[in-house]
Amino acid sequence: MAKNGQRALRQGMLTGLGAFFLALVVNFGSQGLLSSLTSIILSFLLLLVIILVGIIFDVVGVATTAAKEAPFHARAARKQVGARQAIQLIRHADRVASFCNDVVGDVAGTLSGAVGAVMVTRLVAGGMPAPELWLSTVMIAGVAALTIGGKAFAKGFAIREAEAIVYRVGYVLALVEVHLGLRLWQDNHKRGRKT
Repeated sequence: MAKNGQRALRQGMLTGLGAFFLALVVNFGSQGLLSSLTSIILSFLLLLVIILVGIIFDVVGVATTAAKEAPFHARAARKQVGARQAIQLIRHADRVASFCNDVVGDVAGTLSGAVGAVMVTRLVAGGMPAPELWLSTVMIAGVAALTIGGKAFAKGFAIREAEAIVYRVGYVLALVEVHLGLRLWQDNHKRGRKT
């Protein structure tokens, strides 16, 4: 029991540390890109991309926890590209969901709020005839509506299409392994879910 508690604590600390560095890198990049964008329309497109990334990773996290491992064994036996990686995703569903939903999802949510705040400042500085408080409130509400509404819609899709989504992600990971030589997990047939 104590060993499981230590493992959970270590995983939580690593997740938090990963989120910290990911937020630093992505925030630095997005703020640099935002400062070079002079058009409010391009800034809005950047905001939409950040929200969309959060939703896509949320879909992957939910699908990984909902997918069953058994259908992928037949694909792996037929040597279908991505089947082995899909099995590994499902066997590590807790870590995948934590990374996709907690790390990337929360970082995307925080960044979308920061980008929205910068856009409000620009609108006010550009002479927008509306109070800053009103603009900030509308921007925050809009970002929240897009994020929450998008994730609510996407969750149902992720559960219905869990196997197809996990297979597509596994396929992408297989391409990454082949072309970049990066492997997320070693195959371990004794661990993980069998259902």
